[in-house]
Amino acid sequence: MPKVPEALRRSSPPRLPELSEPELVRHFTTLADRTFGVDTGFYPLGSCTMKHNPRVHERLAGLPGFRDLHPYQEDEAAQGALELMWRLQEMLAEIAGLPAVTLQPAAGSQGELTGLMLMRAYFADRGEDRDTIITADTAHGTNPASVTMAGYKLAKVETDARGNLDLDDLRAKVDERTAGLMLTNPSTLGLFDEGIEEVARIFHDAGALLYYDGANLNAVVGISRPGDMGFDIVHYNLHKTFSQPHGGGGPGGGPVAVRDTIEPFLPVPRVVRDADAYRLDHDHPKSIGRVRGFAGPFGVFVRSYAFMRAYGPGLKEMSEVAVLNANYLLARLRDVYELPYDRHCMHEFVLSARNLKREHGVTALDVAKRLMDYGIHPPTVYFPLVVPEALMIEPTETEPKERLDGFVDAMRQIVVEAAAEPELLRQAPHSRPVRRLDEVRAAKHPIVRYLFEEHPALVEVE
Repeated sequence: MPKVPEALRRSSPPRLPELSEPELVRHFTTLADRTFGVDTGFYPLGSCTMKHNPRVHERLAGLPGFRDLHPYQEDEAAQGALELMWRLQEMLAEIAGLPAVTLQPAAGSQGELTGLMLMRAYFADRGEDRDTIITADTAHGTNPASVTMAGYKLAKVETDARGNLDLDDLRAKVDERTAGLMLTNPSTLGLFDEGIEEVARIFHDAGALLYYDGANLNAVVGISRPGDMGFDIVHYNLHKTFSQPHGGGGPGGGPVAVRDTIEPFLPVPRVVRDADAYRLDHDHPKSIGRVRGFAGPFGVFVRSYAFMRAYGPGLKEMSEVAVLNANYLLARLRDVYELPYDRHCMHEFVLSARNLKREHGVTALDVAKRLMDYGIHPPTVYFPLVVPEALMIEPTETEPKERLDGFVDAMRQIVVEAAAEPELLRQAPHSRPVRRLDEVRAAKHPIVRYLFEEHPALVEVE
C-alpha cells in the first residue's frame, strides 16, 4: 500500500467529535422526529404537489433486477429495465400529446434547460438567429434562471385582470428575435389561461416555439394535453405529478417531450424498440448530446411507471380530484382571506393575507408560522410575486375531506386570532422544537461546521 507523502502527512491526529454509537443514533433519531413531511401531516405547499408516495413503489424499485442493475450493463442483459423506460416514454408522450420523449433530465429545472437547448439547436439548424425568451410575470424562478443559462435574453409579459397572459402586452413583445415562450398552464396562480390558443397563434405566426413548464401538470392529466394547446416542448416533474418522493434536494425526474420537428435534437442515448427487443440508440447526428450521465434517474422511472400503471385508464381521476380538493378549499376560505382573481381554480389557488396585514398587522409569514402550531406544514408564501402577501395552497388529490376540513378550521381560526391577539401570530410558532428563526442573521452569518469550544460572536446584523 503506498504511503502518504511526508509533506502531506498530519503531524497530529485530526480533532473529531468523540461520540458513542447510541449517542449518534439518538441524535439523528431526534432530528428525524422533528422533521415535518407528507408522512407526518398535511403539506399544502403550492406548486410543489407534495402528494403521498405509495410504499409499494419502494418495493418495486427495490426488486433485484432493477436495484442491482449496473449502468454499464449491456442492452441484452437489461431488457426489463429498457422496456420499462420505453413504455414510460410512450405513456408520457400520450399524456403530453407529443410524439417523442427523452427521460434523461434529472429534474424539472434541468428539463427547462434541456428544452431551451433544444430550441437553440432547432433554430441554429434552420439558420435563424433568435435571442429572446418570453416568460410570464407569474413564472417559477427557475424559468428566468434557465433562460440565462441557455444564453438567451429574458422578456416578461404582464398578467391581466383575470389572471391570464396580457395579450396586448404579449403581441407588443413578440417579434422576429423571439425564440419562444416559457409558460406554466395552469399558472402559479392556479388558473388555466383562457387565451392559450391565441397565445400559441401569436408565437407560431412569428416562427417561435412554445415551452410548457410541467410543474402544474397534476391539474390536467387526461383532461387536456399541452401538445393540443399548441406547445412544442414539454417537461414533466415525475417527482410531483407521478409520485416520486422528493424534497430536500431530490431525487427527481424531468423528462422532456417534443414535436416531431424537434425530435432530431433530443439527447442521446434514446431507448428504442426493435421488434421485441429494446436498446439504447446513439445514432442521432443532430442531437444536443447527453444532458445527464447514463440514461436518467432509473429508480424514479420505476416508481412513476408503477404509479401510472396503478391508475391505468383512470389516471384522469387523479387530476379531477386534485382540482376538486383545491376548489373545495377555495370555496371555504374566500370569505376570510382576499381572493385576487375571482375564478374557479385548478389544482391550486392563491389567497392573500393583505386584509390581515392592513387591519391587524399580521402578514402571510405570520399565518404560515402559526399553521405549524396546528400541525400543518405552511403553504408557499409570497409567491407568485404579483400577489401581495400571497398564500399559495395545493392540497393534491391524496388528502381526504376530513383533512381538508381541519385545514380550513385552522385557517379560519387564525383569522380570529389575528383580530383578537395579533402578537400570538407574530411570535408563532409556539409548539415546535425550533421557534421563529432570524433568517437574515442565518444568511449573513452561517455556521456550517462544528466549532468545538470556538463560537462566533453573536453580533447584531446590520
